[in-house]
Amino acid sequence: MNAIADIADVAERYVKLVLAMGQHDASYVDAYYGPPDWQAEATAQQLTLADLATKAQAALAYLPSRDGLPQELALRALNLSKQLLALLARVEMLQGNQLGFDEESARLYDAVSPHHERAYYADLVTEIDALLPGAGTVSERVNTFRAQLIIPADKLRAVMDAAIRAGRERSLQHIALPEEEDFVLEFVSDKPWSGYNWYKGNYQSVIQINTDLPVYIDRAVDLGCHEAYPGHHVYNVLLERDLVRGKGWVEYCIYPLYSPQSLIAEGTANYGIELSFTDEERLAFEQQVLYPLAGLEPALAPRYAQLNRLLAKLSYADNDIARQYLQGTLTREEALEWLVNVRLYPAEKSAQRLQFYDAMGAYVINYNLGQDMAKAYVERQGNTRAAHWAAFRDLMSSPRVPSDLLT
Repeated sequence: MNAIADIADVAERYVKLVLAMGQHDASYVDAYYGPPDWQAEATAQQLTLADLATKAQAALAYLPSRDGLPQELALRALNLSKQLLALLARVEMLQGNQLGFDEESARLYDAVSPHHERAYYADLVTEIDALLPGAGTVSERVNTFRAQLIIPADKLRAVMDAAIRAGRERSLQHIALPEEEDFVLEFVSDKPWSGYNWYKGNYQSVIQINTDLPVYIDRAVDLGCHEAYPGHHVYNVLLERDLVRGKGWVEYCIYPLYSPQSLIAEGTANYGIELSFTDEERLAFEQQVLYPLAGLEPALAPRYAQLNRLLAKLSYADNDIARQYLQGTLTREEALEWLVNVRLYPAEKSAQRLQFYDAMGAYVINYNLGQDMAKAYVERQGNTRAAHWAAFRDLMSSPRVPSDLLT
């Protein structure tokens, strides 16, 4: 048995199966830049969901044992196994099998988020209450304060350009990228997400920012790093250069959204924000560059940064609300109330967030749990910022799977 050839065979089968799944689920294939005839074949064949399950199980059975394989090959085989198992779970879901939130996240994303009761978040809300004293609910005060920090529509492109440029400069100090890599920035509306990277292959991305709701000044760095540098754009460029072109690993020419790859992608994209900017560096950059570009009052920056650090600690409320809402233990009205008074979202964003849960299910865990898993893994690899960048870069261009980040 030639393990290398067998894994390569399964990789090709996997790509074709993901393309075939895309015929049943329009959002399943997030990016593809492999052979065009494989896409045409998937369109022409129109495999049934039952066919897909049978073929995925056969591909899994054909994978060689990882025992005795070199580490890189073993990781590649493990990654293909996890991705195929996630595809099978998605087939079941499309066939009408309703998975519980934790089972869905385990089978699709290879991870399960911790559970917290509402009382867990109460002390954090109390801290925010103390930071922003006054009349009205904590949520009302948070959103009144944040209303001063909306980027005007006519300033949004300049602010986003500056934030992305800063992220790129910091990334290039640690990660070499192809000279031809580039992106197009677009502003869109009527979406359930705030930002998106559509990777097109050949080291090119289309980055979209949703303008349905106000874009606050802190989102410039968040979105710039997450969607572009050192986040999704860099991640996809590295996969294409190092794995698809460099090693001939065809499985990385396609990205199925509902798969363990998403936890790595979203987790590294979120961790890349704090890797690019320490709290002090970010405050200085926003106060000295972004606030003036947006025409906002720079004196508000320190207090807003403090507020955002506290709000970030509430992020797991998103997972707890989504889990209870999707499993029916919170009604729509109760979920909205949690989002406003626990997560401290404005009412309009809370409604948009429910749209996201409805559309994406357990995908929400990939952002905060993924970030924490990526951070813990990267920071175990060394004690310096340079070591963290090196481990981060290696993680983004490796076949490592989410559960493997725990060891």
